[in-house]
Amino acid sequence: MRIVVAEDDALLREGLVLLLRGEGLDVVAGVGDPDALLDAVAEHRPDVAIVDVRMPPTHTDEGIRAAVAARAAHPELAVLVLSAYVEQSFATELLAGGAHRTGYLLKERVGRVGTFLEALHRVAGGGTAIDPEVVAQLFARQRAADRLADLTVREREVLAVMAEGLGNGAIATRLFITENAVHKHIRSIFAKLGLQAGDDSDRRVVAVLRHLEATQRTG
Repeated sequence: MRIVVAEDDALLREGLVLLLRGEGLDVVAGVGDPDALLDAVAEHRPDVAIVDVRMPPTHTDEGIRAAVAARAAHPELAVLVLSAYVEQSFATELLAGGAHRTGYLLKERVGRVGTFLEALHRVAGGGTAIDPEVVAQLFARQRAADRLADLTVREREVLAVMAEGLGNGAIATRLFITENAVHKHIRSIFAKLGLQAGDDSDRRVVAVLRHLEATQRTG
């Protein structure tokens, strides 16, 4: 198995290289930025690329975008992405072309050497290795989106204005409805989103976050 490791943290990168070589695997390159990853893949034609999501220069999504580009240029390449936490939009983008020869693990799994190596071999062999926490969060967010689909047009309008930070009185003025009607719509929104009775300010924040997540998915 020929492997390229792309990780901007030099200590972690070297640790991964030493771990993999200690297991008798052939690490053909260890790089620290997305351009070097693409160059290494083109030069060495590895079986697997292990890629950190956040890389220079902005440390946002350069790693995942480089992984997607490398896969597009070399469809036979297996990609195992490592992330400090679940990056839902990036996971979706990586999996959009199919889960074949694809892995997405949280970095904490690397410390569990057996689990990490098992995932690596599975991906290299044509399978899929998705971190259980990634799966759990993706399903949780999908359930939230399904609940948003149950909202009426007016409830969606109220939620959209809530997302701007307006209180009930301002929402009523904006939508030309009574403040009592706003209150009823908000209670219905909370019920449909499964937000239990408690601190209304906290429930408003959660409702707005779910609205924003759904907007980003469809935007």
